[in-house]
Amino acid sequence: MTWGVTMAQMGFFDLSDRYASLDAKKDPLVEIDAVVPWEEFRPTLERAWRKPEAERKSRAGRKPMHAVLMFKTLVLGALYNLSDDQIEYQVRDRLSFMRFLGLGLEDRVPDAKTVWLYREALAQAGMVETLFKKFDGYLARQGYIARGGQILDASIVPVPRNHNTRDENAAIKNGEAPEDWADKPAKRSQKDIDARWTKKHGKSYYGYKNHVNVDRQHKLVRRYHVSDAAQHDSQAVDHLLMRGNTGSGVWADAAYRSEETEAKLRACKLKSNIHRKGKRGKPLTEQAKGSNRTRSSVRARVEHVFGAQANDMGGTLVRTIGLVRAKAKIGMKNLAYNMRRLVQLRRLNPCPA
Repeated sequence: MTWGVTMAQMGFFDLSDRYASLDAKKDPLVEIDAVVPWEEFRPTLERAWRKPEAERKSRAGRKPMHAVLMFKTLVLGALYNLSDDQIEYQVRDRLSFMRFLGLGLEDRVPDAKTVWLYREALAQAGMVETLFKKFDGYLARQGYIARGGQILDASIVPVPRNHNTRDENAAIKNGEAPEDWADKPAKRSQKDIDARWTKKHGKSYYGYKNHVNVDRQHKLVRRYHVSDAAQHDSQAVDHLLMRGNTGSGVWADAAYRSEETEAKLRACKLKSNIHRKGKRGKPLTEQAKGSNRTRSSVRARVEHVFGAQANDMGGTLVRTIGLVRAKAKIGMKNLAYNMRRLVQLRRLNPCPA
C-alpha cells in the first residue's frame, strides 16, 4: 500500500497569514527595512553594477538583478554571516528573507554566483566604504551625530587557515608569492597571501583586523579600517580619528598609548583617555590603576559592538580570499551593524536631538 501526500498550493491569504505571524514574533528585518533609506544607495550601486549604455553589447538574455535588491541581499549575508550558497538557500527557504527583499514566491531569487559577482563588483570598485559613509551621513541627518567622544579598538577577523610549507610562508611574509604557485593558478586562487598570523592572550589567529571608531553615546561605528591581523592597533589611528564628534575625549586600551599618538591627539585638540601602561621596573601606581578602571567603564562600550557582530550577527569569520574582498566583507558587517543599531536607537528614543 502506498501513501500519497497532497500539497496544497499556498494562496495570497495563506501568505498574508504567515507574514502576520512573523510580525507577531517581531521580525527584525521588518524594522531594518523600514528605517534604512534604500533608494539613497541606488546611484552609488548602479555606478558599480551597471555598464554605461554605450558599453552594453546586447539587450538579449536575462536582465541584471535590481541594484537595490542585490545590495539588500548582501546586507542579509552580513546580518547573519551567511556564505553565498547559504544566502541563496535561505532566501528560497525563509519567508522573512523574501519579504525583506520584496520578492514573491514566483520571483527569481539571486543565485550564489550572482551574489558573488555583485559583491566582487563592489569590492573591486572600493564602493563599500562609500556606502558606509553615505549611511553615516543619513544617521547624522536623522539626529544621530557622533556624540560624547570616540572610542578606538580593533577585533581580529579570522579566515580559513592556509596549509603552506615553511618556505611558502616565508615568501608570503616577505610580500611575495611562492615561485611554484605561478604554474598552479588553481592552487594560487585558493591561497590568501594578504592575511597574517597574530597572537592574542597566548593564542594564535590567522586573518585580518577590523579597526573601528565608535562614538560614546550612540555606539555606532563612525570610522573603520581593515588591515591584516599582524598590524599593530596603534598603526590605524590616522585612519580612525575624526573631528566631527561633539566630545573631545578619545578612549582606547594601552596598545594605543605612545608619545606619537599623544602628540596627534594634542594636535587635533583631543583629550587622551587612553589607558596607561606600566614599564619594566616601573609598574603602574595605584592612582594610575584606578584611572584605568574608570576609563574601562567607557571603553567597554566598544566591546558591545564586537560582541553584537560575533554573537548576534552570526560570527565574524570571512570566507573570502585577499585584502580587497576582506575589506568589502568587513565593511558590509560594520554597515549592517549600524543599520541594526539604528533600529535599537529608534526604539530607545524615536525623536533624537
